[in-house]
This record gives sequence, structure tokens and C-alpha cells, in this order.
Amino acid sequence: MKRLLGGPGTITGLMLRLGQCAFGAASIGVMVTAFGFSSYTAFCYLIASMGLQVLWSFGLACLDIYAVNRKRDLQNAILVSLFVVGDWVTATLSLAAACSSAGIIVLYSKDLDFCKTQKNIPCRRYQISVAMAFITWFFTAISSHVMFWILASV
Repeated sequence: MKRLLGGPGTITGLMLRLGQCAFGAASIGVMVTAFGFSSYTAFCYLIASMGLQVLWSFGLACLDIYAVNRKRDLQNAILVSLFVVGDWVTATLSLAAACSSAGIIVLYSKDLDFCKTQKNIPCRRYQISVAMAFITWFFTAISSHVMFWILASV
């Protein structure tokens, strides 16, 4: 198998996983502190999706830390295929959640002007949370792409 940047058991792979975990947790934290987020299904879906992303990324980050410290090779076909499927699932869920939440934000801030007329809706917090979710998805997409190429080189 090829040794690519961002692959399992490498420092760059660990950095990708920590980025996914940090931005996913930040997205959850900002959304949870926004008043009334639970009234919107898309925002609840964003919390659930980012929660799954944080758990997946944290687990793989721990595995990467172990592999880097013990100098173990995690690039075997079975592990990489598991990583590919997990990354694809979490990337798809993260993108769907971020896009649906962004749609609600655009509807409220641009189309209906709720953010200007109703000051009790924390639109800025919603926007920041959705931006963090898109950054999380971007890191996951990179990781998924790298894992796919590693799997293809078997």
C-alpha cells in the first residue's frame, strides 16, 4: 500500500482527525449555546451528525496516537476498508446536516428577514455553527479521499 499524507497511523492523519474532532465539537458547542435551536429539525440533525463525527474522529485519533507512539502500521486492507466506509458514512451525514442547516439559515436571514425583524433568534450563532460543520466535513472529505486511494492501491 502507498504511504500517503493523511493516512492512518501517520502524524498528518492524526492532525486531520484532531481537526475533525475539534471543529465538530465547536459546531456542537456553538449550536447548543444558541437559544431555541431544538425547535428546528435541521439543527437537531446537525447536532446528531456532528456528535457521530466527533466520536468517529476521536476514536480514530486515539488509534493514530497509538500507532504513532508504537510505530505500528495501520495500513492493511481490512482496517483501511473499515476506515473508508466509516469516513464515507460520516462525510455524507455531515454534508447533509450542514447543507440542511445552511438552508434554514439562508431562509431565515435572506429570504424571510427573520434575523433583522426578530432579535431573539441567534442567527449569528447558527451561522457560526454551520460554518464549523462545513469545515468538519472538509476535513472528513480529505480523509475519505486519502483512504480511498490507499484502499485502491492494495
